[in-house]
Amino acid sequence: MSGSTKTMGVVTVGALVVVTAYTAALGSNGWLWFGWVVLGLITIGMVASRGN
Repeated sequence: MSGSTKTMGVVTVGALVVVTAYTAALGSNGWLWFGWVVLGLITIGMVASRGN
């Protein structure tokens, strides 16, 4: 993986931690989870495109 792909992976995992902590502390927010899913899909797309 290139540096940008690794960075995107770290950001995605960090965002998951933040969204999970927010959900535990303040309750679920669908937009946060939607945003995290979009971020995860972008990260997966980057990993897949680097593989080719």
